[in-house]
Amino acid sequence: THDKELRLIEKSRHFDSDFSDDVFITGGEFGTLKRVVDKLGKLQKYVGHGHFNIVDWDDGIAFTRKAKGTGRGFEPSELNFLEKMFHEKASRYGFMGEKVFLELGSGISRKNAIKVPYSGHYLVKGESYDLYRKIKAKLGRDLILTSGARGLMKQFHLFLSKVIACHGNASKASRSIAPPGYSFHGRGDFDIGSRLLGERNFTLDFAKTEEYKKLIELGFIDIRYEKDNLEGVRFEPWHIKVT
Repeated sequence: THDKELRLIEKSRHFDSDFSDDVFITGGEFGTLKRVVDKLGKLQKYVGHGHFNIVDWDDGIAFTRKAKGTGRGFEPSELNFLEKMFHEKASRYGFMGEKVFLELGSGISRKNAIKVPYSGHYLVKGESYDLYRKIKAKLGRDLILTSGARGLMKQFHLFLSKVIACHGNASKASRSIAPPGYSFHGRGDFDIGSRLLGERNFTLDFAKTEEYKKLIELGFIDIRYEKDNLEGVRFEPWHIKVT
């Protein structure tokens, strides 16, 4: 309905605010969430930041048992929490985007990914990698890859870490980071930035850069989350859509 669309737009414009109908993770479940994020961080350190971007579910579970400081790996209650988060419809939080990974075993195989030198990130072979190379060739050395292909473990870590930063507000987190299974970084999307901006590449400051202006002028790219989109997500000028 029109009112629902207006509400989604309002939330995307004020993505960092709390709303009365936001969904929170609280109590014992929030404690489980924090333990899971801690173990995911140790898993990332164990396998390396680059490999962690595309480590699959089964390998991630196995490697967590070997990582320092994780005990026996994920406890049954923690695995149940992860599975519940994955299977829960993200629309409950207000995220209206399409689900990309339908099974926990879904992922990005190493043979279908290319590591981009000096970035610490991978891109999916084919259209995704070719588009990045085209953009890089047009915009030059100041254009950088800030995030590429992401598997479920990486998306869990990003999203759940954001939920903690939002004091348990899963809806607020979903306005900035797709819930696990819903990120198009699993299908080929990637983020770009300016070498000169640093962490501000993930703010609206990127839309003021020469790199962004050139991208729009060239007209050969699409932005996944445009202004006032109906997916319930903030405007992300850095997020390149790969068809």
